[in-house]
Amino acid sequence: MNAAVVGASGYAGTELLRLCAAHPDLEVAVATGGASAGELVGRHTPSLAAAYPGLRYEETEPTALEGLDVVFLALPHGESQQLVPSLVGRVGAVVDLAADFRLEDPSAYPRWYGAAHESPALLSEFVYGLPELFRADLLGARMVAVPGCYPTAAALALAPFARAGLLEGDVVVDAASGVSGAGRTTSERLQFSAVDEDVRAYGLLTHRHTPEMEQVLGRQVLFTPHLVPMTRGLLATCYARPARRLGSSDAMAVLGEAYAGERFVVVTDEPPSTKWTSGSNTAQVSACVDDRTGWLVALCALDNLVKGAAGQAVQCANLVLGLDEGAGLPLAAVYP
Repeated sequence: MNAAVVGASGYAGTELLRLCAAHPDLEVAVATGGASAGELVGRHTPSLAAAYPGLRYEETEPTALEGLDVVFLALPHGESQQLVPSLVGRVGAVVDLAADFRLEDPSAYPRWYGAAHESPALLSEFVYGLPELFRADLLGARMVAVPGCYPTAAALALAPFARAGLLEGDVVVDAASGVSGAGRTTSERLQFSAVDEDVRAYGLLTHRHTPEMEQVLGRQVLFTPHLVPMTRGLLATCYARPARRLGSSDAMAVLGEAYAGERFVVVTDEPPSTKWTSGSNTAQVSACVDDRTGWLVALCALDNLVKGAAGQAVQCANLVLGLDEGAGLPLAAVYP
C-alpha cells in the first residue's frame, strides 16, 4: 500500500519514515518537507539514508497525494485543518498527528489554541486514535486524530479506572518529557546549555493537552508538564481519589483486566521507567493506592515519538487499512 508522510522533515515525520521503512505493507511514495523540498531525505537525516537512498522531500501539494492509501500528517498545529478538506474523497485514509481534529467541541479551540477552527464540520468525521481504548471506532474509519503524547500516557494510566466508575472528583497529572517532544525547530530554551542539568515546568494551567485529557477521562484535569534533559521518553504520574475503597492489588487488577491481551501495553508491578520503552511502541503502566491518604497513583511510561506519536499513528493506520495491528511496530525497546 502506498503512503505519504506530510511534514516528514520534523521529528514525528522522521520517526514515521523510520517505522514505515520496516513495515511489510506500507511503501512511502511521497514525503513532503516544507523548507527542505528538493533535498534528499538521507542527506537531511542521515539515519534514514540506507532506507531511503533516492527519496526527496517534495512540496505539499494535494494533487501529489491523490489516490494514496494513507496520508500521515505530521504538521504543526493549524496546518492540517487547512489541508484535510482537499484530501476528503481523494485518499484512502488520513491519519493526523497534530491536534487539529482531536477535540470534539469546536469552541474549545479558541480557548486552548488561540484561534477558531477552520474546518469545524469535519471534527465529527475524525476518530480519536488510541487503539487500546477506541479500537472498535477505528475499524473501518477513514479519518483519525492521533492523540498527543501526554494525553496518551494519562489516558492509558487512568482510563481503566474512569471507565470502571472508580474515580471521584478531579484528577492531577504530572508528567515529564524529553526535549524531542518540542519538535525539531531550534529554540534558545532547547539548546544543550539550557536543557542540560535542568528540570523545568511549563504550560502551567494552560497546556493545550488539558482538554484532550478531560475529553477522554470525563472529568477535570489539573495538568503540569515538565521538560527534562533527555531526548526521548515520557513519564506520567497521575493522582486521583477512588470512588470507593481500593487497595494496591485492586488497582493493579483493574489495569490487568483492562489491558489483558494488549500487545503494546505492559502492566508492571514496579514503577515504570522511560528506558523500558525507548524506541518501542509499548507503554508500561502501574498503579498503587496510598493506605494513609487513600489516593490512587497511576503511572505510565512511553516513548513520546513512538507510542506518543508516530508509532501510534502507524498502529491506527494498520487498523483502518485492515492490516495486522502490530505490523512494522517494534515491541522491544532499545537498552541501554
